[in-house]
Amino acid sequence: MLTELRVQNLALIEEEDILFGRGLNILTGETGAGKSIILGALSLALGKKADKGLLRDDAKDALVEAIFSVNEREKEQLSRLDLETYDDQLILSRKIGKERTVARINGETVPAPKLKQAAEILLDIYGQKEHQSLLSVKKHMELLDEYAHKQLEGILPELKEAYESYKKLEKERNEAKLDEGEREREKAFLELEISQIEEAELKEGEDEQLEEQYRTMANGEKIQQALSLVEQLLHSEDGCLEQLGRGIRELNSVSEYDKRIEQVANALSDAESIALDAGRDLVSVSEELAFDPSEFDAIRSRLDVINTMKSKFGPKISDVLMSLEEKKEQYDRLSDYDQYLKTLDQNLSRAKETLDALCEKASGIRRKAGDELSRKVKEALLSLNFLEVNFAIELQKGAYSAKGWDQGQFMISVNPGEEIRPLIQIASGGEMSRIMLALKTVLASQDDMQTMIFDEIDTGISGRTAQAVGKMLSSVSKEHQVILITHLPQIAARSDQHYLIEKAAQEGTTISSIRPLDEEGILVELSRMLGGDEVTQAVMDNAKELRRKAKEEQD
Repeated sequence: MLTELRVQNLALIEEEDILFGRGLNILTGETGAGKSIILGALSLALGKKADKGLLRDDAKDALVEAIFSVNEREKEQLSRLDLETYDDQLILSRKIGKERTVARINGETVPAPKLKQAAEILLDIYGQKEHQSLLSVKKHMELLDEYAHKQLEGILPELKEAYESYKKLEKERNEAKLDEGEREREKAFLELEISQIEEAELKEGEDEQLEEQYRTMANGEKIQQALSLVEQLLHSEDGCLEQLGRGIRELNSVSEYDKRIEQVANALSDAESIALDAGRDLVSVSEELAFDPSEFDAIRSRLDVINTMKSKFGPKISDVLMSLEEKKEQYDRLSDYDQYLKTLDQNLSRAKETLDALCEKASGIRRKAGDELSRKVKEALLSLNFLEVNFAIELQKGAYSAKGWDQGQFMISVNPGEEIRPLIQIASGGEMSRIMLALKTVLASQDDMQTMIFDEIDTGISGRTAQAVGKMLSSVSKEHQVILITHLPQIAARSDQHYLIEKAAQEGTTISSIRPLDEEGILVELSRMLGGDEVTQAVMDNAKELRRKAKEEQD
């Protein structure tokens, strides 16, 4: 549940802190007061792309922070995203500056898409134009699957795997359609490639070892010069060893006068011993690295063979050897082509049987869920002031997909005696809005989502229809937190919490603010919504009666 929304330095908002409650949260205000900014701010906290032009003061960063209280189901789903809650809370925040935008969850910096993933678990936003998505038949199937998700979640992963396996075999079968001439040419080409790889006699790790040897031998002259110089510094007449020996002798001649001198002399003796050992090691290394032109040419030639194989068959020797096995398998298939096709057809047939069974199972779930959804949507639509409604979901068998073979669309009639027809052909904009509201309401009864947000879903409705919409939203808010922007007093009268958004001039600039209303404030705002600028006693009495009836129905 969304408990708090903090907004700073965003558009018309200087700084606001909004505390939301359970039930029906209503936001109202004059046109242009900034209602859309509130939802816009929330969308930013939920991962929407940030526009630097929204900064109120370019010299400061904007901040949006949404605080949610989460239940056990949400905790479990969030943990799958590696998101942990603290004190049953999750805080999504977005800091927007001129140069960069930072997203955080519980104070930890995350990519913005992570906010979107968390938001999908925490709330559902129904925008002003979402009902237009019903013009897409694809959306109809998505809504049906959303309703049946608990029954489908066990089968859809299995169905997807079966579909991908079937498509892979189908592709292999189509690519296997070769005539005799094509097969012989392919066999000859494979035989040549197999021969080339086998003749190379590649071994894992061989290239790395040879490359190291090659680098050493290619730099042999430079290495020998360095070794020779160090050996000279060690063993020459005025070299390191001679100087150390002289120093040790001098110290030994006076060590009897001070124990500390003896300690220094012993340390130099140890250094002399280490230098002598290093000198012997240098001689050994120099002998081992003696340049052999024939060995160098052999290494270079071998590397040429290895690199030629890697350039043709893979970036690594392991890839080349894997390619060899694949080519041998392909050659064997072409050598016994009839048996290969027979086996492939058998595998494809079994894959199709498995896919068909899963598609049929998913289709059965959808048909049953479709009947339930149709009945509930019809009931919901009748409660939204339709005179007569017939609603059904038409499912047909179509092409295979990762979700099965079902294709379908919503069918509806909304007038007495009217033949049921595809929704996309007959419903008006206002009807679409109510149909989507009915669908959302029904889906909410199946969903564990705590918070639902509706942005001006009352566009194009009034009177009895507005009362019906308000009653439905009030019913939904008994099980879910509902946050709603509305222009209609019939809906606003049912609020559990009511917030007024106002715009005012302050120090030569315009600022939007939001404040919660007490019962008296609610009646004043309802009067404004009913009567406009002039609030008479009659209008106030009307507002009181509207509020009284709404609360009676809720109780």
